[in-house]
Parts: sequence; structure tokens; C-alpha cells
Amino acid sequence: MPELPDITIYLEALERRVLRQPLNQVRIASPFLLRTVIPPIQAVQGREVIGLRRLGKRIVFGFEDDFWLVLHLMIAGRLHWREPGAKLTGKHSLAAFDFPNGTLVLTEMGARKRASLHLIRGEEALRAHDAGGLEVLGCKLEAFARALTSRSHTLKRALTDPRLFSGIGNAYSDEILHRAQLSPVALTQKLSTEAIERLHRATQETLTNWIELLRNGNGVGFPENVTAFRPEMAVHGKFGQPCPICGATVQRIRYANNETNYCPGCQTDGKLLADRSLSLLLKKDWPKTPEELEERLRGWPA
Repeated sequence: MPELPDITIYLEALERRVLRQPLNQVRIASPFLLRTVIPPIQAVQGREVIGLRRLGKRIVFGFEDDFWLVLHLMIAGRLHWREPGAKLTGKHSLAAFDFPNGTLVLTEMGARKRASLHLIRGEEALRAHDAGGLEVLGCKLEAFARALTSRSHTLKRALTDPRLFSGIGNAYSDEILHRAQLSPVALTQKLSTEAIERLHRATQETLTNWIELLRNGNGVGFPENVTAFRPEMAVHGKFGQPCPICGATVQRIRYANNETNYCPGCQTDGKLLADRSLSLLLKKDWPKTPEELEERLRGWPA
């Protein structure tokens, strides 16, 4: 799912292309995309884009007369900039937004259509789409600590809770926790003052560094390779690979459709966190360290 750094780069590219431009037409190819009927989508056609903003992991287009288009890309939604009047081809094309200088195409890979588009009117209606999480870039330590410890969660859950923090998801939370050298299952209300300070600093540094990295890699082009798995990442998507800091093997915790990646050497004092699927397999033989896990897995038939 595109997160704060990715959405930031999308917005910068969109500002260079559609700000102060009229939206000539909206073409909807998927009946599952548009989640509102009042006002009708035609109400925004012909109106000028007067602002763009990020709302959590959503992209918001502001139009004349207090109209707002709220786009949530979810996991597999992606944006593409094409020539004016570009055709919607293939089952993955959901919508096209036609501007005088080009067409913004929305695609979504996979069979499950989760991306959503809302057309609303008024700031109050827009606030209803805001989960209320803290904007972490530039926030003071006191505000960060207050949001973090407001509920008893694991650090992984807290960082990805949009009611606590805005724009952070599965990928960058892994990178933040690795940079902070904190376990993803540490409890928010049991952290030391020093650990909270370290997490606050790591959160801001990680997100800022990734914005700069993506910005430099993208240049003035439109971002076409938005992904949650990048070679420069330290632990996210790097299960089984060596940690770039200490060399320990990156491990994971899998649950539902998500997984958490972490480095035992940097984050858990060398301890292996229980993974649900492997725990069910090994039961009482769950190992305490990555080395024990490797030994036991070597003994299992291929």
C-alpha cells in the first residue's frame, strides 16, 4: 500500500501537472470504485483543481466551490500519467481523469477491487474521512509520546493505526522500528523515555530520508514504480537475508495477509519472535534463537 513517502511523491508529481487545471472529464470503468452518488461525479467535471493534499494514505483533490475528490489506493491501486484522452484498456484500469495536458489513469492489480473514490462537498465532510492520526513529520516529542502511549498496543500495531499516526503502514513501520532498534511486539505503555525518544527520532528520520530518496530517484517524471518492496530497505521484504547493520538473518512474523520483518540482532536481543504458522508446525519445539530455528528447519524434509 502506498504510504506517506509514496503519497508525498505522487502529490508533488500531480501538483506539477494538474494544479490550476480543469478536470474535463471523469471516466469510471469499475462500478466498485465510486463509493458516493451525491453529489454526482459529473458535478466536478469542468472545475479547476485548486489544491492537493494528503489525508492519511489518501490523495485529496480540491476543486472550486468546495468539492473534494478523495482517492484511497489501498494495497494495489496505482496512478499513471498518460497522453490526453488515453484509453482505458485491460481489466486493471479502473478510472481516467482527463485534463487538458494529459490523463491520470488509475489501475489496480488483483481480483479484489479495494481502491475507493469519494466525491464530497465541504470541509466538514472531508474531515469525516480523516482517522485523526498525528502527522509525524515535524511533530514534537511530547505529542508523539502522547499518541503512542494513549493505548496499550504493540509498537507495530501502534505505528500502523491511522487513529494514532497518519500515513504509516506495514512497510515503513518495519523500517522505522529497525532504525529505532526496537522490537515490533514491545508494548507502547512499557517503553522507557529513552526508547520513546529514539522511536520519535527514527520515525521522522526514516520517513524524511525515504521522501528524499524517492524524490531523487523520480526526478520530474511521474512515479511509475511505486512499491512496498525496495532494494534499499533494511528489513521489510528481506526475510532470510542478512541485516545490513549487524548481518543477522532477517526474520518475520506472519498474520492474516500481512507480515512483520525484523532483525533479531538489532531489535530483539537475538531472540526469535513466535510466528503463528511456524508455531503451529513446531508447537512446543519453537526455538529461542534464529540459529536454533535454522537447525530445526534443516531437519525437516524438503
